[in-house]
Amino acid sequence: MERRRGPDGESLYLADRAERGNKGPFRVVYAGPDGERRWGFYCTNCESFDNAVDSMGRIQCNACSNFHKAEEWDAAHE
Repeated sequence: MERRRGPDGESLYLADRAERGNKGPFRVVYAGPDGERRWGFYCTNCESFDNAVDSMGRIQCNACSNFHKAEEWDAAHE
């Protein structure tokens, strides 16, 4: 895993696993190199950790508006 400095100066670890975004992939981020504690996502479009995730699995970068749609969607979700 690739090590990066997080927003508060802590070490965060970017996994190879990613979710597709409309401007670039979101890489999965872990708090430790062992990959046991998931931390969030990293936007590869603008290189930001500032992302919002909702309960349906949508991801949106607060810096560049990169967006990942929910995997499963139907009219009941609106």
